[in-house]
Amino acid sequence: MKNKIFISMLSALLILLGQVPLLAQGTQAGSDPNFYDRFLANGLLLFAGLVVVGAVLAIFHLLNVVVKMQQIQIYQENGLDAYLEKVKAPKEPIWDRLLKRWTAAVPVEKEEDIMFEHSFDGIRELDNSLPPWWVAMFYITIVIGVVYFGYYHVLGYGPSSAEKYEAQMERAEEQVQAYLASQANLVDETNVEPLTDEGQLALGKSIYDANCLACHGAFGEGGVGPNLTDPYWIHGGSIKDVFSTIKYGVPEKGMIAWQAQLRASEMQQVASYIMTLQGTDPANGKEPQGELYNSENVIEAADTTMENAAMGMLD
Repeated sequence: MKNKIFISMLSALLILLGQVPLLAQGTQAGSDPNFYDRFLANGLLLFAGLVVVGAVLAIFHLLNVVVKMQQIQIYQENGLDAYLEKVKAPKEPIWDRLLKRWTAAVPVEKEEDIMFEHSFDGIRELDNSLPPWWVAMFYITIVIGVVYFGYYHVLGYGPSSAEKYEAQMERAEEQVQAYLASQANLVDETNVEPLTDEGQLALGKSIYDANCLACHGAFGEGGVGPNLTDPYWIHGGSIKDVFSTIKYGVPEKGMIAWQAQLRASEMQQVASYIMTLQGTDPANGKEPQGELYNSENVIEAADTTMENAAMGMLD
């Protein structure tokens, strides 16, 4: 029996020793900044394994000593025949013995036999065994805790809490960007605002170069279409006017409606880019067309309109 136990423990130790080079396989000190941390963690794991193996061997040795002492006591009290009968009696399997220990709870009707004499505030303590299911769950949680700690924190195979957090933040950022992209396509001529982000304006320029350059020139100087760099506009010079002109077009003058070919976000991008051409004064600019657009004049005109409407209500 001793030899079997020793061989089993030695095999477990050899397995633990064999895990260290396997865990470090493909990892070099020069390529992995965490190499020494992992090496130290593996060394600690090996040391813990040696401690566990030593503790198990010590427990088995202690149990063997206890059994020998019981046999000697039987021999001293009952004689050689009882001793030989006890020694030669077949031993129960270890699982049966563990099951008996786990189910050794005293029935309710016999609890008086295991009551402690002392009491606290009239309450006496009961020295009974815990339910088997509770003990089993206790040991299972210990095993799960050891496996979890070794897998995530010692060996580093599983993602850490910080890595999980970073991955979740990346997914959340992707969802935010997808949501903003969907919201961008809800813009129309009533709520459009000029974009100022360089990336968005660069996209607007690429759309302009692909679709507007032929009629309005590479720099907005005009050609078949009007000049987009001066303050004169035929259909209004606000961002909302430019967006509306792009969206619905001017069919009678040869400009198509782009709403069938461009998304709302793309029309906002190209309209915002066109607004940045104001005052650039490129060479060979086409003569002004339309009316002078001035945002301050528009505000004054709006105020005058509101004032006239208020006077009309008073009349």
